[in-house]
Amino acid sequence: MHARGTLRQNTAGTPETLPLFGIDLVNARGEDVVEQLLDGQRHRVAFLNAHCANIMSRDAAYAEALATADLVLPDGIGIELAARMTGQRLTENLNGTDFTPLLLREAARRGLTVYLFGAAKGVAEEAANRLCLDIPGLRIVGTRDGFEGAANDDEAIEAINASGADIVIVAMGVPRQDLWLAKNAHRLSATVCLGVGALLDFLAGRVERAPEAVRRIKMEWVWRLAMEPRRMAGRYLIGNFTFMARAAVHALSTTDGDAFAKRALDILLSGGALLLLSPLLLLVALAIRLESRGPVFFTQTRVGKDGVPFSLYKFRSMHMDAEARRAALLATSDRDGVCFKSRHDPRVTRMGRLLRRYSIDELPQILNILRGEMSVIGPRPALPEEVSAYPQRALGRLAVRPGLTGVWQVSGRADIGFEKMIDMDLSYANSRSMLLDLTLIALTFRAVLSGRGAY
Repeated sequence: MHARGTLRQNTAGTPETLPLFGIDLVNARGEDVVEQLLDGQRHRVAFLNAHCANIMSRDAAYAEALATADLVLPDGIGIELAARMTGQRLTENLNGTDFTPLLLREAARRGLTVYLFGAAKGVAEEAANRLCLDIPGLRIVGTRDGFEGAANDDEAIEAINASGADIVIVAMGVPRQDLWLAKNAHRLSATVCLGVGALLDFLAGRVERAPEAVRRIKMEWVWRLAMEPRRMAGRYLIGNFTFMARAAVHALSTTDGDAFAKRALDILLSGGALLLLSPLLLLVALAIRLESRGPVFFTQTRVGKDGVPFSLYKFRSMHMDAEARRAALLATSDRDGVCFKSRHDPRVTRMGRLLRRYSIDELPQILNILRGEMSVIGPRPALPEEVSAYPQRALGRLAVRPGLTGVWQVSGRADIGFEKMIDMDLSYANSRSMLLDLTLIALTFRAVLSGRGAY
């Protein structure tokens, strides 16, 4: 087995990790993790979701099983939120129900064999039939239930090894599956062993998955609760509340007080603003649709903290061909430096000019703040092409989360030249505090009402 922690280094083909609740979570794309798992070495894999974290807090043996696994993959919106509370971002949600088929498709392509172990009698066989239909060429060389079939470890291990399986999928639920693997994985001849929870029940149709649209917005737990309210109430109602409280305590213990307070202020202000401004947001959306064809919202890739790109949301204030016309207008910029800004930009709609005058077009960035990609206070997020043209010292503004407002915005906005803007942003990055943030929030209201530099 690999020693725990060997995935910390960012070497070629090796996923990075992110520390959370004392566990090194894999922080990488699913395709990269699959490549790592199928490198011919031995890997024991576990998953961490909110339910797992709750169990881990009161079960020392299970906590040890996770801590000694070779890879622990992040599973679900709860883990994503907990990571964001500590100022970290997960690359991808790698829940077992979606990740395992990804792994098995690549296994089929390479001619590797699979053994399914777990769930009630007959479920593994039904899941095997479904997998073989969904993944052409997949070779499942054996199945065994997780009750009578798991009563004797020696017999189960002998049967699995006799099959010659390269990958063993264990579906006994937590903490049982991970405790079994921690105890027995070294006795298996397979190179990859995964504990996958209810995956076999899903594949066999014994438990219905949420529709794709529900999964896409990361609300599958609500679907599960609706399908099985009596069985899932404790896990998803009491359990989720307990987990979020635990995540908050963990964030306080692992981040400095100012950073936590700033994030708490971001969530409080953006969440409150979203509720209070909902009627205004709906009216603006309607006005945009009435004036010009096209979507209400405009999304654009911007560069966030530490140079990580994200999708920024705005109300659309320009005509639909605005991006295509940008290059032809660069020479008309009214602002010095690499950041383009034109006072009489012909791409802006009539409604757009009003939205920009009072910064209403920026309000959808409340969602970026809630997602942890932005803060209420910070440097404005730049375009990738602008960042690529930055002088070296300007890169210092990427040390903090970009903001909805900040020193530059309350000092004149677009009337401020690029070099002066950089000076302001670097000064904020080096001296930020809660008192400064509260002062800038108060000054923002004056700047919005005056409209200075807004175009």
